[in-house]
Amino acid sequence: MTRVAAFEAHHDRYEAWFKKHEAAYISELLALRPFVSWEGRGIEIGVGSGRFAAPLGVQVGVDPSPAMLAHAAQRGIEVVAGVAEDLPFADGSFDQALVVTTICFVDSPERMLTEVRRVLKPGGRLAIGFIDRESVLGQNCLVHQAESVFYREATFYSADEVVRLLLKARFSISAWGQTLARPLSETREIEPLRTGRGRCAFVIAAAKRDG
Repeated sequence: MTRVAAFEAHHDRYEAWFKKHEAAYISELLALRPFVSWEGRGIEIGVGSGRFAAPLGVQVGVDPSPAMLAHAAQRGIEVVAGVAEDLPFADGSFDQALVVTTICFVDSPERMLTEVRRVLKPGGRLAIGFIDRESVLGQNCLVHQAESVFYREATFYSADEVVRLLLKARFSISAWGQTLARPLSETREIEPLRTGRGRCAFVIAAAKRDG
């Protein structure tokens, strides 16, 4: 609950981050774009204020923070209160799922991915974006973790750890993308999407539900 409380109490500060770091935000958004289809019904788990779901055309968002959901609703998202490890949806409800940085805030990433798999239709797609712990930005987040009201309770993962989590949850990985090769403080321009992983801070894994 501590993690939820931070977003609930500081939702305006969360929104301000996107304005202050607009180039980094747009870089992440454009990097996600090729991995999120305009077709079918989609959900973002940990939708926050809807900064990603809305421009990417994801219709539904779930989050445990009422303050965040209020922002997302204003952006046209169909919002539902809930946690990632116990999604309030029937089996096979969605064609695709989006998870952006949420993995570092959940109590159990294994349970979250099990739930994502459950609410996806057979062959459903998952795009999961995260800060790679092994990147320069990831290491910087660790060093300054105690100073951040949002990240002090976060758990960061490496790309290899995310691979193991996805495979354990019976997802097959179809592609990787990455962006933000420079430190956040030096990111003044929009950065391109690069293929693969291991060179940039923000990494996307495109996966598919097996079976």
